Amino acid sequence: MHSLKESTTKRLKDVEISVPIVYGTIAFYLGRKASESQSHKWTVYVRGATSEDLGPVIKRVIFQLHPSFNNPTRVVESPPFELSECGWGEFEIAISLFFQPDVCDKQLDLYHHLKLYPEDESGPQSTKKPVVVESYDEIVFPDPSESFFARVQTHPAVTVPRMPASFSISLPSSLENIDERKKGDTKDHPLSQWFMNFSEADELLKLAAARQQVQAHMHKLKRQLSLMDGLPQISKPPSAYE
Repeated sequence: MHSLKESTTKRLKDVEISVPIVYGTIAFYLGRKASESQSHKWTVYVRGATSEDLGPVIKRVIFQLHPSFNNPTRVVESPPFELSECGWGEFEIAISLFFQPDVCDKQLDLYHHLKLYPEDESGPQSTKKPVVVESYDEIVFPDPSESFFARVQTHPAVTVPRMPASFSISLPSSLENIDERKKGDTKDHPLSQWFMNFSEADELLKLAAARQQVQAHMHKLKRQLSLMDGLPQISKPPSAYE
């Protein structure tokens, strides 16, 4: 678990936002198409623990490959945060996460060892079943900015605390539609069938998502009620014959 603190001045004290992530690699053996320099095709990535869009939190990701690759420093500016390559050797990939300006001004460096060969090498390697290595982690942001909190308080991939009933932050209307967050998710990713299932994280995130949707609905109702309070009330329903 990593704890990062923001540099923005408008913060919510004694509040923590947790962002569960998964990072790893999926490697396919090329079989008959394999050569000495290219035996495997692999993909390295950072994704939400339940494949939700990480764009509201992460601005860009830099993958540092082995120096033998052309342009080994690869920058991915938008989700899904991933890249694919072909090669023959295993090596450590440095993964640097850079966050949205109102989230954190510090980068987070992660490290993942690319694995091409299965543990059981008793027979020929399959071209259909890849070698999958994934790591689960949680990034914790203490004292988040108000804008960050407002943007993710109903986001299924982010765990936010239950706030007091008296606490209120205006939620921009453009962020109220959860469907908009499907643009950067990885649920329909071609490799999603190989993603590992972190069951405990999935259950916790489902509960958090349900709670956040209820909170968003209550926020809408409260706003509608406050608007109605300022309107003249009809004492009785109008008659169809008047």
